[in-house]
Amino acid sequence: MELIARIVAAAFNIYYFLIIAEVLLSWFPHNRNNPVFRFVHEMTEPFLGIFRRMFRIGPRIPLDFSPIIALIALSLLESFIFYIIRLFM
Repeated sequence: MELIARIVAAAFNIYYFLIIAEVLLSWFPHNRNNPVFRFVHEMTEPFLGIFRRMFRIGPRIPLDFSPIIALIALSLLESFIFYIIRLFM
């Protein structure tokens, strides 16, 4: 069971990193056909897209708070999953 907890923790840590990488890549000009950028975008957009649709601010305000909200939601999900894992240990 401890191995499962470590694997789950590693998966969450990788996904946290991918979301932060997506945010950082969006700040700088880059080639959207770059395989690294495409990979990061394709891995994070399904999750971030949920929050982008829910918390759309408007066309005049160029702020995107969806990554922050997504990281909070991901943290809550991680806590819930670890709570379930601890129940079975």
